[in-house]
Amino acid sequence: MEYKSNSRQVYLINYHLVWCPKRRKKILAGKIKERLEQIIKQVANEKKIEILALEIMPDHLHLFVSTYPQLEIHKLVKLFKGRSSNSLRKEFPELLKIPSLWTRNYFVSTAGNVSSDTIRKYIEAQTKT
Repeated sequence: MEYKSNSRQVYLINYHLVWCPKRRKKILAGKIKERLEQIIKQVANEKKIEILALEIMPDHLHLFVSTYPQLEIHKLVKLFKGRSSNSLRKEFPELLKIPSLWTRNYFVSTAGNVSSDTIRKYIEAQTKT
């Protein structure tokens, strides 16, 4: 990981995020999984956030991102979850049976230069277990 900078700051901000569908339902598969990945990448691109790793499991997802100091983590999570919930529920009517797509909870962990590689390997290993 390399440090990033702008005219006033030098920084390295990496977050490991995890969140689940409501009631931990195993709905993140097939076309829903593919579309969710597209939405997450689109949001990241719009906000100039680098996705370091992304694994979508049937009942949860891991997202490892590198961001900038002005973007508050709760707003970032709200953006990913809000946009994906709205879009997926419009495109896949079967998701309307669930009261809301995502739980209100999420896990977040910060990662510095040393532990970033460890987190990336952990996320990538999710599909191998």
